[in-house]
Amino acid sequence: MKKNNKEVSWLAGGVLAVFMLVGSANVLADDPMEDWNRDVLSFNDGLDDYFLKPVSQGYQWIMPEFADTGISNFFSNLSDIGVFVNDIFQLKLEQGGADFGRFLVNSTVGIGGFIDVATMIDLPKHKEDFGQTLAFWGVPSGPYMVVPLFGSSTPRGVVGAIGDIALHPLSYIGVPGASFGAGALNAIDVSADNLNTRKIAEEAALDRYSFLKDAYLQKRQYLVTDGDVPDDFEVLIDME
Repeated sequence: MKKNNKEVSWLAGGVLAVFMLVGSANVLADDPMEDWNRDVLSFNDGLDDYFLKPVSQGYQWIMPEFADTGISNFFSNLSDIGVFVNDIFQLKLEQGGADFGRFLVNSTVGIGGFIDVATMIDLPKHKEDFGQTLAFWGVPSGPYMVVPLFGSSTPRGVVGAIGDIALHPLSYIGVPGASFGAGALNAIDVSADNLNTRKIAEEAALDRYSFLKDAYLQKRQYLVTDGDVPDDFEVLIDME
């Protein structure tokens, strides 16, 4: 286990060092990786159309609504551990206490997180991740990039995702293949929940690439600033 943590730390550190250099290109060009991004988006769209979307539709069709909601709640509850840790990293101690309380309530009264009791008693879900923590401590975003299989991100976002994996309980399941299986189920569940959002993105823009880029960057700006944005600021779509 210690070896895995050390490998994650070295990987995150190396990627961060390289991407902070690449991030300087953001000063020189608005979208310096556009050609690469469009090619990767095309690849991801093909994979989505031929695999993930049909699987998600089948999952949504087979899964009863109450079971679908329960599975979504379960994975959301697990992610609250990372939310709590990032609260502390960002010095949001009061919110951290509330998020830890949310995890305890849902893990016990909520039967392992399958029922979102915390929201019912006014302990709302927060979205804090390691990418936001890096931003809090002044790490620059770097240019917009599309990552194969994962989609919209930035150099800071990639490093943040590595940190999120290191903080997630699923990374430490000792049963061979269990982490991958649980992660795959989570990905399919999220994809199924976002089928309508995906349809909006497909129909809303003449240039889907530009729409997804703007939507991602605006959503991240909203999260990083905790909603402290101009009055006319608008999040185009809720990108997970």
